[in-house]
Amino acid sequence: MPILNNRLTASEYQQNFSDIHPPFETADAALVEANRCLFCYDAPCTKSCPTGIDVPKFIKQISTDNIKGSAHTIFKSNIMGAGCSKVCPVEKLCEGACVFNLMEEAPIPIAKLQRYSTEKAMANHWQLFKRKPSTGKKVAVVGAGPAGLSCAHMLSREGVDVIIFEKENKGGGLMTYGIAAYKVTPQFCQDEVDYITAIGGIEIRYEQELGKNLLLADLQKNYDAVYLGIGVGLARKLDIPGEELEGVADALTFIYDIRDKGYEHVAVGDKVAVIGMGMTAIDAATQAKRLGAKEVTLVYRRTENEKPCTQAELDIAKMDGCNIIWLAAPKEVIGVEGKVKTLVCSRMQLGEPDASGRRSPVDTGETFALEVDMVIKAAGQMPFEELVQKNGIENRAGKIILNAGCETNIRGVFAGGDAVNGGKEVVDAVQAGKNGAKAIMDFFGAV
Repeated sequence: MPILNNRLTASEYQQNFSDIHPPFETADAALVEANRCLFCYDAPCTKSCPTGIDVPKFIKQISTDNIKGSAHTIFKSNIMGAGCSKVCPVEKLCEGACVFNLMEEAPIPIAKLQRYSTEKAMANHWQLFKRKPSTGKKVAVVGAGPAGLSCAHMLSREGVDVIIFEKENKGGGLMTYGIAAYKVTPQFCQDEVDYITAIGGIEIRYEQELGKNLLLADLQKNYDAVYLGIGVGLARKLDIPGEELEGVADALTFIYDIRDKGYEHVAVGDKVAVIGMGMTAIDAATQAKRLGAKEVTLVYRRTENEKPCTQAELDIAKMDGCNIIWLAAPKEVIGVEGKVKTLVCSRMQLGEPDASGRRSPVDTGETFALEVDMVIKAAGQMPFEELVQKNGIENRAGKIILNAGCETNIRGVFAGGDAVNGGKEVVDAVQAGKNGAKAIMDFFGAV
């Protein structure tokens, strides 16, 4: 991988990777914003939250200085409410649905208020839930990401003992290893995992990977039910010449290394091209810039109107000085002595609309070249197709197929999160974990 020519100072690294959305500085500041809320009946903000947090209620509790009650309202629906307050794309969820948008006023800062309550709860170690008496049931959860942790916490509240098997040496999944360091720090992620497991009845066993040193058949024998929250993680290939050259990296690995090794220990190029326009692409591009890359260019094969990232995320990349080329697709990576030197791209144009009305990009035959010394692939992630097929789990291109009760085709084996939907938001995974826990409790009631 190319080495950065001019490394930043420790203080510059610290500044570049500091909290991008700082919390309220005072309690009065939080109260001012809480008191702006209209406390809507049948609130659209609550409807737009995948976990169904009662937003007006928790904000009302803040306005009456009932912070513990506010945190309980949030955690009751979303045990990862603290993390979600930092990483949720609120512009298209709760804050995007706020009625103040219709009045051309700034929406209530719901995420910031949510962070205010939940971080106080975590800092003070408020244990807001009590386990029911033990049922004698044991569940194996594979994956300590948002889906697995959410499922485990819900089951523990019902008196079920849970063992979580995690392939990494830390819990949190995507929160810990796959999101920009300036959104959530590794320490915060560890604190959140510790807070969730503090209810009791949950044990996490690390460096246990399904298909390697962990077998589904053994879990079925030793536990009353199994929940698979294995997520996705295989980077989608570009399938172009030169993809194997030194200096070509996938975004997940790039972000993982920053999270695992620390930003000061990750090499980056001077001129970086990032392929893609999703949240992961934005995180990779902005972090490359904050690591000291002189030029970062995002390349996307569709138009700005079709970008999968939110406008707020795109604005972060623009403010960081990232360049953007729309309607361009990577065609070839050219190297010298095995190292990346040039990225050749095809100019695209939108073709005729299909039956759904969507216009797919079509190659115009025209090409252009970018001088680069690093290419980061962020064209999406693929499910663990080989893994689920080897275990006899019914799937569609690797995405696990479930019945109406979150159960796979294997009796007593349940699943949820990115392993099922192919990759959505953290908050969607949390809800999937809740659904899985309910399905498992229903299963116990039926057997």
